[in-house]
This record gives sequence, structure tokens and C-alpha cells, in this order.
Amino acid sequence: MNIKNPLKADAKQRLKRATSTRPEDERLSIGSSFAYGFQHVLTMYGGIIAVPLIVGQAAGLSPADIGILIAAALFMGGLATLLQTIGIPFFGSQLPLVQGVSFASVATMVAIVSGGGGLPAVFGAVMVSAAIGLLIAPIFSKIVRFFPPVVTGTVITTIGLTLMPVAANWAMGGNRKAETYGSTANIGLAAATLALVLLLSKVGSATISRLSILLAMVAGTAIAAATGMADFSKVGQGPIVAFPTPFHLGAPTFEIAAIISMLIVVLVILTETMADILAVGEIVGTRTDSKRIAAGLRADMGSSLIAPVFGSFTQSAFAQNVGLVAVTKIKSRYVVAAGGVILVLLGLLPVIGRVVAAVPTAVLGGAGIVLFGTVAASGIRTLAKVEYKNNMNLIIVAASIGFGMIPIAAPTFYDKFPSWFGTIFHSGISSAAVMAILLNLLFNHLKAGNSENQSVFVAGTGRVVREEDLRCLAEGDRFEGGKLIDCEGKEVKVESSEKASEH
Repeated sequence: MNIKNPLKADAKQRLKRATSTRPEDERLSIGSSFAYGFQHVLTMYGGIIAVPLIVGQAAGLSPADIGILIAAALFMGGLATLLQTIGIPFFGSQLPLVQGVSFASVATMVAIVSGGGGLPAVFGAVMVSAAIGLLIAPIFSKIVRFFPPVVTGTVITTIGLTLMPVAANWAMGGNRKAETYGSTANIGLAAATLALVLLLSKVGSATISRLSILLAMVAGTAIAAATGMADFSKVGQGPIVAFPTPFHLGAPTFEIAAIISMLIVVLVILTETMADILAVGEIVGTRTDSKRIAAGLRADMGSSLIAPVFGSFTQSAFAQNVGLVAVTKIKSRYVVAAGGVILVLLGLLPVIGRVVAAVPTAVLGGAGIVLFGTVAASGIRTLAKVEYKNNMNLIIVAASIGFGMIPIAAPTFYDKFPSWFGTIFHSGISSAAVMAILLNLLFNHLKAGNSENQSVFVAGTGRVVREEDLRCLAEGDRFEGGKLIDCEGKEVKVESSEKASEH
């Protein structure tokens, strides 16, 4: 009779559960979760409030109405983050991704507002384009097999590089029209924050090291307050509690031209969000298959469809927070979900939002240098896994990153192109993604016409030994410990080519 050992069976079950646990499912204490979550909020706060500020000013809104736009952006960003991280059936990648108003849509929304449609036309265009994006999300997810490391590494690297101008702008003060923009005081404050991040990262305590970004930003704000560079005078102005009122700024109107232009933006956002999902999956070390990508894209588009109801705009994943995951090594999606709760509260409690808004932009810039640089470093690490011998992977990486850097190096490069073309390729991330995908298809999938040495890039990637060097070797010669040993076990003296020519 075969009698099973219950203790052994229970141990196997526990081992199976332990090994099947995904890194992103790790649960921290409530206090730690909200501390790290707040760090995520601080990282993306400047970016999430920038869009309603720009669009609200373009629409000629009063400061009070712009404040409503900001509150709506925070509130909707929190809900979208919870949907993305916690997830419901068919919606949410269940990855540590922070959601917020997409900056990719700013130029298009300003154009719609300036064209006479106003915010109602923007809201209508966002809703219809998001509904279409929701329908086509599964199609986007099916192309995941065309995203090998040579593509994902290139895109991740480009994400980090394209975000560096944002960090530099923040470090200089954020407002290009201000007299203090680019002052030594602003850059010095950013440098001090950066130095604090690096010093706190070196501290022996793991907790302090992981909270280095948050603690450095708090300390940087304290320095700014002591030197008169932080203004908290407006914290007490305005309501303490406010709930976003549905369609407070007008019911949506639907204009064909506005919808078409916003649909192009949605395609860009889908591309960027898929890149972010793949990037954070690579950093966390978890599987990101087509089903998971489709759920993440649906969460993006589903939250974007609802956003105009509360007075917000198209939602997407924030690339800068991918860098924070890499820096802190905190991979838990529940930490980011805690950040989503904080965003919802900030949307309901404008007074808290005003406190966070008082953090000087230069402080964000100092932290951003580390965050965005880490994203690029993560991409380089992925590219290190790519095989470059006897293939065209090197030219894929070179051309794609170069193409992605064009709109960063020359922001007006596509100004003379059709607006739809400029909308797509003005983003360095989507430019690099499109180029990497197309070149990967051309060289690695459509192999007709390929040869082992079809380009100088191929020849330069493999190891080459000259024929005359081989003729110098005798039967039985071998390398041991970096030394050339002959068949009798004696070391063969190795001389430079200059000394050898003297004999």
C-alpha cells in the first residue's frame, strides 16, 4: 500500500505556492506601502498637473476652473492607477504602473481648443477615440512577439533618454518665462537633491535606501523653504474638500476633425503604454504576455473613456515611475495601488494637493535625473542580452535610438510635416518604437536576401582571427590561464608585433 506522507505533501504545496508567486504580488506593511506610494505620487505630480494647467490656460479658464481641472486629473489618475494595478476581469495589467493624464495629447487638445471647439470638443474627442482604442487594444497585444529584447531594450533606453530634457527643465525651475529660470539657485537646489539621493542610497539601512527619493525630496523642500525658494502661502486658499462634479465644465460635443486628430494620439498612447508595460515587466522580472498587455491597454482606454465625465483627459502609464521601480527595487503593485489611493484623496482634498504643489520644481529635477537615468540604464541592461553576432541587431539598435533622438535634439524637426505625422513622430518614444519594430521585421523576420556579412555592422560584431596568426600555431598548442602552452606543456612566449619584427 502506498501511504502518502501528509507533512511532505504539505511542504510541497507550500513550495509550489512560494515559487508560483509573482514578484509584483509582494505585500508590504500598510505604512511601507503608503510611504513608497507617496514617493510615486511625488515623482509624477509635476507631470500630471502640467496638462490641465496648459490646456486650462489655452481655454481661457479662470484660476478656480483650472483648479477643478487639476483636481479632476488627480482624482481620475488615482482611479486609473487602481484599475491598472489591482485590475478587474479583462482590465488592468496588475503591474506597478502609475496612470495619469497623457502629455502626448497636449498639443492636439490645445489645437482643438484654439480652433473654437473649446473643452467640450476636447472631451467628446477623448471619449470617442478612447472607445475606438478600447476596441483595438487586443490587436495591439497580439504583436508582442515582435518585441524581442532588441526592440524592448531599444524602447526602454529611449524612454529614459527622452525624459532627460524633462528633468533638466525641472532642475532649471520649470517655468521658462520666469526670471529665475536656469538660475544657479535652482540648479544648485536640484544638485543638492541629487546629492542627497545618492548619499541616502549608500546608507546601510535598506528602508532609508529605498526611500532615498522621497527623503531627498523632503529634505530638498526643507532647504528651499529655509532659503525662501518654496512658497506655502497659498496652501490655505481655497476649499479643503471638493468632489469632481460630472460635466462641470460642459457636456461633450463631437466634431469629426477633433476625433480624428485625437485618435492618432490614442494610437501613440497605446504604443507608449505597451512599451511601458514591457519595460516594467522586464524590471520586475515577470511575464508580460499578449493577454496581460491587452488587459493593460483596456485599462488605459477604459479610464480614458470615463475621464471626461469628471473633467479630465486621456490616461496613460507614466514612464518616470517605471524608473522609480528600478531605483527602489520595490516591485509590489500594491505599493503603486496605495499611490493611486493617495491620488484619489488629493483629488478630493485640494488642500493636500496644494501642499504637494508647493514642492519646488527644481527638487523634482534633482530626483528626476536619477529616475530617468535609471530607465535608460535598464534598457542598456536589456540590450546587453541581445546577440549581435552575424545579424543586423546592432544597426537596428543604432538606427532606432538615433531616430528616437531626433525630436529631442531638434524639437521643430517635424513642424513642416502633416500634423498627423508630426503627432506620431514628435514623440521620441513612439519614433524609436516604430523604427525598432519595422527594422526587426525587416531583418529578423523577413529574412529573404539576408546574408551573414551583408553590412559593415555585421562584420564588426563578431570575433575575427587573422589567417597569419593561425599559421603561427603548432599542433597541440592551447591556452591555459591566459598563457599559450605548447604540446609539451611548455609556455610559449608572447611578444608584441613590434618586438617580433626585430627578430
